[in-house]
Amino acid sequence: MANTKAIGVAFSDQAIVGGSVDNSPIGATTPSTVAATTLTASSTAAITGALTAPSVAPISATFLPVANSVDTHPAPAAINATATATAAQVATGYITSTSAAATTITLPTGTLLGSALGAVQGTVHNLYIDNTAGANTVTIAVAVNGILSAAAAAGSAAGAGLLTVPSGVTGQACFTLMFSSATAYTFTRTA
Repeated sequence: MANTKAIGVAFSDQAIVGGSVDNSPIGATTPSTVAATTLTASSTAAITGALTAPSVAPISATFLPVANSVDTHPAPAAINATATATAAQVATGYITSTSAAATTITLPTGTLLGSALGAVQGTVHNLYIDNTAGANTVTIAVAVNGILSAAAAAGSAAGAGLLTVPSGVTGQACFTLMFSSATAYTFTRTA
């Protein structure tokens, strides 16, 4: 017999098929799964645990800046000697260096990095270099299909063209990689 009236008894085998549930918490006591075609939040949506999505075609959208957003990098990569960074290291978005010797970090090819990031034309990736614990300068170099932006190529002494990161308290920099295709990026310093 279907539960059609509220009679003060809780049923453990209830199912809602069709219709809607308004102003009622779902899964507040015993969380479970949700299968939905559309999920909308009218205020804040909090996700606890991992958020996974199936492999889908790239999504096109217009992105607006988010006020008070914080960029975190829980697993930075360490490069403490002259080397070519792997695509996985660059994909972390944060590379540290603690070298006492001058270090050159060459970025991976556009093909390798584009593959690691799932890049398409229009993909933008920020890369932070932290040399605050280093004792010498870190220099960033681009590889095949990594192209210095016009601003970077025009002035290597300051601004967008500065490809060196000093050591010590001022030893931080942000670089932006902008993909013109799945296998080629333009590289510039942004901070």
